[in-house]
Amino acid sequence: MNEHFSFAAATGLGSMPGGDAQEAARTVTGSFEDFPFLAELPARGPGADMIGRTAGLLVELYARVEPSGWRIGDHPGRDTKRARSWLGEDLDALEEFTQDYTGQLKVQAVGPWTLATSLELKNGESALSDPGACRDLAGSLAEGLRQHLAEVRRRVPGAQLVLQLDEPSLTAVLRGHVKTASGYRTHRAVDRQLVEATLRDVIGVHEEGRTVVHSCAPDVPFALLRRAGAAGISFDFSLLTERDDDVIGEAVEAGTRLFAGVVPGTDGRLSDPAGSVMGVRTLWRRLGLRPGLLPEAVTVTPACGLAGASPDYARRALAHCVRAARSLADNPE
Repeated sequence: MNEHFSFAAATGLGSMPGGDAQEAARTVTGSFEDFPFLAELPARGPGADMIGRTAGLLVELYARVEPSGWRIGDHPGRDTKRARSWLGEDLDALEEFTQDYTGQLKVQAVGPWTLATSLELKNGESALSDPGACRDLAGSLAEGLRQHLAEVRRRVPGAQLVLQLDEPSLTAVLRGHVKTASGYRTHRAVDRQLVEATLRDVIGVHEEGRTVVHSCAPDVPFALLRRAGAAGISFDFSLLTERDDDVIGEAVEAGTRLFAGVVPGTDGRLSDPAGSVMGVRTLWRRLGLRPGLLPEAVTVTPACGLAGASPDYARRALAHCVRAARSLADNPE
């Protein structure tokens, strides 16, 4: 791993509006000259959503769409084929717009615990209910990610790949808040050490690069993610409370990059760029951290994916992230 690796100042999270892979790749590569990402376009339907796309990456495990959601099956069906076909389309578009590109490039997949809450077993319960199923799923995901990263590396050989694992359900898994199929009960909390070890194994497939874990839920487990090997933690900045101060301070001092989601993910008025990062500066002062450390420690992103935004707003939001990051760098005080 490159010890001098430094994350770029701004990027997006993954999902984009619409269904045109070429247009999405053009927007993403045009917005982030030094940290583009492989766009996800869930508006195309099942298989283009984050769960379906990641299910399509699994090795020797397959999933299909049932009325209740994605269910693990024994063989690849049309839903798996559709997910893989759309991913291929997105990779083709990205490859076209990253000819001769050198720099950071991010790819996203759902992490093992959110995947376990989102895929059903044959009995209709989520895989989270079965420790053996969770283990198999994590192993299959790890192998699928290894192959996916190799494919992206082949298509964009100059890229320094960053892997983002989306784990919005992680806090619910740790707290025993994931509902059973009936909706009347919840699955018991998963042991923190098991959660951490599983994440460490999946993060370990990307030894040649850095992995960021993203969660847009409250109470992101910063310390656990750091111990599991996350080089960066991505979160909705508006959900932080002063209770998070200590773990964030420790993360920054340990060299963990904060991917601060400060730009709204759905259409609305955008404040001036300096206003968007005012909360980050306030946090820094509260933590007593050196202002000059800000651009070295923070990457500016939207608060969540942009799938629900209009195409025009999505373009403006990405450009706004770049300007807000520049404001932090130019005036960290």
